[in-house]
Amino acid sequence: MIVTISRQCSRTACGHPAVATLTYVYAEQTAVLGPLATYAEPHSYDLCTGHAIRLTAPRGWDIVRLDDPDGTPAPPADDLVALAEAVRERGRAGSGRPASPPATVTEVTRRGHLRVLRDG
Repeated sequence: MIVTISRQCSRTACGHPAVATLTYVYAEQTAVLGPLATYAEPHSYDLCTGHAIRLTAPRGWDIVRLDDPDGTPAPPADDLVALAEAVRERGRAGSGRPASPPATVTEVTRRGHLRVLRDG
C-alpha cells in the first residue's frame, strides 16, 4: 500500500497544497524561495502557488527565487538538497573561509556566503 502525504500551505487559514518552500537566511537578510522541499523542515515554510507569487520580504531584505521567471527550469531536487546541506555545514563550521570550488566550476554570482556555481 502506497501512502502519499501532501503538505499544505503554512499560511494561516490557507488549505491549498504547498508547491514551494521558503527559507530565511537571517545573517544575509535574504529570503530563499524554491521548489517544495523533499521533507518538512522546522525552520522553513511551505507555500501554495498564490502565496509564493505574492511573497514580499521585510524592508532591506532580498528575495532569491530559484524558479527562474523566464522559464529556465529550476535545479533538480538533488542540487537543492546539496545546497541546503552546504548551508547547514557552513553554519556549523563557523566563520572560516569556504574552500575554493573545483577548476571545472564557475562562480556565477555571490551574496554574502551564498554562491551560485555553474558546472562546466
